[in-house]
Amino acid sequence: MRFVDEYRDAESIKRVLQQIDEITTGDWNIMEICGGQTHAFLRYGIDELLPDNITLLHGPGCPVCVTPLEKIDKAIFLASQKNIIFCSFGDMMRVPGSHEDLLTVKARGGDVRIVYSPMDALTIARQHPDKEVVFFAIGFETTAPAHAMVVLKAKTEFAKNRANFSLLCSQVLVPPAIMAILDAPTNRVNGFLAAGHVCSVMGYHEYIPIAEQYKIPIVVTGFEPLDLLLGLFACVSQLEKGQFNVENSYPRSVTLRGNIPAQETMKKVFHIVDRQWRGIGVIPRSGLALQDEFAEFDAEKKFDLHDISVQEPRDCISGLILQGVKKPGDCPHFGVACTPEHPKGATMVSSEGACAAYYQYKK
Repeated sequence: MRFVDEYRDAESIKRVLQQIDEITTGDWNIMEICGGQTHAFLRYGIDELLPDNITLLHGPGCPVCVTPLEKIDKAIFLASQKNIIFCSFGDMMRVPGSHEDLLTVKARGGDVRIVYSPMDALTIARQHPDKEVVFFAIGFETTAPAHAMVVLKAKTEFAKNRANFSLLCSQVLVPPAIMAILDAPTNRVNGFLAAGHVCSVMGYHEYIPIAEQYKIPIVVTGFEPLDLLLGLFACVSQLEKGQFNVENSYPRSVTLRGNIPAQETMKKVFHIVDRQWRGIGVIPRSGLALQDEFAEFDAEKKFDLHDISVQEPRDCISGLILQGVKKPGDCPHFGVACTPEHPKGATMVSSEGACAAYYQYKK
């Protein structure tokens, strides 16, 4: 299969591994931003094939993992209402709230539906004009254009009638999270592997001032084994030479400026706000919220959810894992009190979570 088979070719992978080994002299901590990259590193055993002085740190690029507990509780509250059909992607169903998850609400009789697209939720709203339909809009810049498009579509459809469709929005942005990690006193990251799918939408021009300000290399990579190793090679090469540039190792999908029409669609619908990240706290200007002209589609305003606030559980270290400070094995609950069947935090239940990856591939 093109763009898959050749990026899993064993001989090519061996050659790049040898090249990485030949150039590595220093001790380097390299963080992959995306949870999909974390799973790929562990699934293919790449982390065990690298030189001992390269340490992989796992970043906050799992949208399920960073959706704040408060937002999960708001979702559960809405899903529990008799007049609401709550729609979500499947990966949010078992993310624990303060007391339960969406799957429990569904089992109790709540009308909670798994959808594959925000447009599916809009279709459900058309089919059930007597119900309120809420879509759980989470994700990074990758999902934001589709969520913006469904709002524009709904604005047109409900131009003359009251809208029975809204979004519970938890969109987040990658560059502010990178800067928050680098500004933290616990930071130990020497280089970043940026997420190729985010950069396919946004380009990589946003990372250039970050690399310059913090004197740190950032390399855009894909998700196949050879993609990841080529990204690592580029990152280590820069570190060994004392260079701090943004490099694109994923040119088949990513350009400097990205997908301009997608970005323009996002700007029409969203504006930048401070956003709470689960286990991390508030990161300034790290989220997207609906513009005032689309307030009728904002579930938090529509159902007056602003009084719901919660405290993060103290016995879950997922926030430290998402910042690269700890690894899943450092948690005393890992694989014992915290498992995919009974997760304490989102990093264990998410298909992109670091704890889930360690449980599946390394436990």
